[in-house]
Amino acid sequence: METFVELPLWTLIPFVLMLLTIAIAPLIAEHWWEKNLNKLFVSLLLGIPTAIYLIYQGLGHNLEHQILYDYLPFIILLAALFVVTGGIHMQGNLIARPSTNTAILAIGYVLASLTGTTGAAMLLIRPLLETNKERKYTTHTVLFFIATVANCGGLLTPLGDPPLFLLYLRGAEFTWFLKLFPAWLLVGVMLLTIYYILDSYWFRRESYTRLKSDVQHREPIRIKGCINFVFLLGVILSVAFINQGYIPAMGEADAPILVKYLREIALIAIIAFSLMFTHRKIRVDNHFTWNPIIEVAVVFLGIFVTMTPAMLYLKAHAAGLGITQAWQFFYASGLLSSFLDNAPTALAFHGVASGLVESGAAVAEVAGIPEILLKAISMGAVMFGAMTYIGNGPNFMVKAIAEENGFRMPSFFGYMWKFSFRVLLPIYIVVQLIFFFF
Repeated sequence: METFVELPLWTLIPFVLMLLTIAIAPLIAEHWWEKNLNKLFVSLLLGIPTAIYLIYQGLGHNLEHQILYDYLPFIILLAALFVVTGGIHMQGNLIARPSTNTAILAIGYVLASLTGTTGAAMLLIRPLLETNKERKYTTHTVLFFIATVANCGGLLTPLGDPPLFLLYLRGAEFTWFLKLFPAWLLVGVMLLTIYYILDSYWFRRESYTRLKSDVQHREPIRIKGCINFVFLLGVILSVAFINQGYIPAMGEADAPILVKYLREIALIAIIAFSLMFTHRKIRVDNHFTWNPIIEVAVVFLGIFVTMTPAMLYLKAHAAGLGITQAWQFFYASGLLSSFLDNAPTALAFHGVASGLVESGAAVAEVAGIPEILLKAISMGAVMFGAMTYIGNGPNFMVKAIAEENGFRMPSFFGYMWKFSFRVLLPIYIVVQLIFFFF
C-alpha cells in the first residue's frame, strides 16, 4: 500500500502566492510583469525555498520527479509544437465573418484530438488573428479559441491532452477515449453555437470602415513551410509510440539517460530540423518570437515546483475528501485542473478512484478503476483546463501570442469573471447533469 507524506498546510503558501502573482501582477505592475526575466525572478523566489524545504524533509525525490518527468517533458513537447507550427505560414486574409471564424474554431476543435490541443492551437491561432486584425471587437474570439481548440477539443484520443495520455499509460486502451464522443460533440455544439451568436452580435456593431477594409484586404489562403507538416507528424508519432508502453526499457530505474529521455531527444531533434529546414522569412511573416514559449517555461517552472507540496497534501488527505460519486470526481478534478496542471491532477484522482474499488464488485473497470469514474476524471481534467489561463499550457501561449499581435486580453480574474463563470461553467453543469446525474 502506498505511504502518503503528511505536510503542514502552510507549505501550500508559495503555490498560492505564485497563483496570486500571476493574477495580480498584470493589474498593478503591467510593464514590470511583461519582462520574462521578472517572471523568472518570481518563480525562483518562491520555488527555491520550496525546493530547499522538500529536500530538507527528505522529499527531494518528489521534486525531482516533478521537474524531470513532468515539467521537462511538458516544456519540450510544448516547444516542439510551438516551433513546428510556427514554421507553417498560412498566407492570406479571409473575411472575418461570423461563419468564417466559427469554421476556423470548428476545424481546430476536430484537429485538437489529432495533433493535441497545443499543436492545433499553435497551428491556427496566427491565421485566426490575421483574419480578425481589421475588426475592433475580437477578444471574445480568442477566448472561445482557448476553450474550443486549446482545451475541450482534445477529448477523443490520448494525443489530445496530457492527462488522457497519462491515463492511457495507466491501462486505458487507445480507442476507449472514443466513448467520450457524445460529451465531446455536445460541448462542441454548445460552444460553437454560443460563439456564432455572440460574434454575429459584435459583427453588426463593427464600423463600415473596418468591414470595408477587411474585404479590401482579402487574400486567398496559401500555405508555406509545408515541410513542417512532416515534422508535426513526427511529434505526434513520438508522443504516441516513444514511451514505456512500447519501449519498456525507458521505465527501468538504471536505464541510460539517452534511453529514459528518448522521446524528448526525438522532439529536440525535430525542433532542430524545423529550424534548419524552414526558411527564415516564413517565421518572420508569422511574427515568430521565442517570448511566448519562454514565458510559459519560466511561469510554469514556478508552478510545477511550488505545486509539489500541494499535490502531496492532496494525496495524503484524499481518503478524507468524501469524493465517491462520478459527479464529485468531475467537479473535483475539474476544480484542481483549473489551477494545477491537469496532467498530475488526473493522476491524483485516478489514485483516489483506485482506492474505492471493492474486491469482487460487479463494476465495469478501465485502467483499474470504475469506468464511469475514469470518464468523469477525463472530462473534468480536459474541459476545466479552460477555466483559467494556467489550467492548460496552450492557454498562456495563446494569450501571449494574441497580446504580442496587439489583441487586448482580459486579466487573470477578468478572464474567469467575463468568460469562465458566464459561459463555460453553465455548459459544464449541463454536461454533468446529462452524463453524471446525482
